[in-house]
Amino acid sequence: MIKRERAVLEVIALDVEDAVAAQAGGADRLELVTDMAADGLTPPVETFAAIRAAVDISLRVMLRLADGFAAGDIDALVRVAGEMRTAGADEFVLGFLDEHGGADLAAVERLVAELDGCRWTFHRAIDRAADRDALRKQLADLPGLDAYLTAGSAAGVDDGIPTLLAEAARGDEPGYEPRIMVGGGLRLDHVQRLRATGIDAFHIGGAARPGGWTAPVSPKAVREWRQVLDA
Repeated sequence: MIKRERAVLEVIALDVEDAVAAQAGGADRLELVTDMAADGLTPPVETFAAIRAAVDISLRVMLRLADGFAAGDIDALVRVAGEMRTAGADEFVLGFLDEHGGADLAAVERLVAELDGCRWTFHRAIDRAADRDALRKQLADLPGLDAYLTAGSAAGVDDGIPTLLAEAARGDEPGYEPRIMVGGGLRLDHVQRLRATGIDAFHIGGAARPGGWTAPVSPKAVREWRQVLDA
């Protein structure tokens, strides 16, 4: 896997205050969501527009309307994606599984077609997949897919590190070209081992909020992550 010069730091943002704080702390990119009680759903278009006006870093908008990993109402998702595109969104996060634990290819393909070439992340649904390798190969030819957000395990990074390291070593194989973005129970003490293998993208949510999810993003906390990743 090719090691890039600067690691990407992505921070979850719920609103403009979060977004401004994350950028001030050194975040490269934001994942925009609402309703963390449901593990992050699509925010209102107005929230995206306000954040886009407030910061100049990359924004990836979650496309997910209900808790869980089923696509649900794909027509509604396509409409929301179209509204976000009209408002100026050009990067997204999505990922759906079928009843057998494979990628819901029909739903993903339909949504990706609406995105019309935009870059997107397949989120932690991969950590609930019946077969991670098969899922990657199912999605390998879809346009715009450039990252997997994964802890390597549904239980989090502590359990998933062996899987993450093994997948990083396969970076030149079909299905493994998208960047590994590690998130889900990620801690600062994980970083050195992951960076040593060439993993260079990291996603934080609660780690950017020492006061919990009812408190805003802390620029100081984000800055600490930035410094560790840049060390």
